[in-house]
Amino acid sequence: MRLRPLAEADLVDRTRYYRREGSDDLGQRFLDAAVATLDAIGRMPGAGSPRLGELCEIPGLRFRRIDGFPCGWFYFVAPDHVDVVKLLAEAQDLPAMLADIDRE
Repeated sequence: MRLRPLAEADLVDRTRYYRREGSDDLGQRFLDAAVATLDAIGRMPGAGSPRLGELCEIPGLRFRRIDGFPCGWFYFVAPDHVDVVKLLAEAQDLPAMLADIDRE
């Protein structure tokens, strides 16, 4: 699995957000859930939904929600790895946030 730098930065920013707006415990719960979701993606990459990728006209882009939080991972499945491109909250303008995603 490969996390792009933007995806790593999104994870750090979102974890800080939950710590700041909630508590250290909430931030840790989010981080644990986000990492568990990455593990699940690694085991079954095809389980993520292609719907948002199709709506945003980005072929092959998949989405997997993080349990218990209103956000999720966006990624591509390559023959030899999973390419995780972004972690976004559902309240964000997803088409605008995904407009610059390159499929490598």
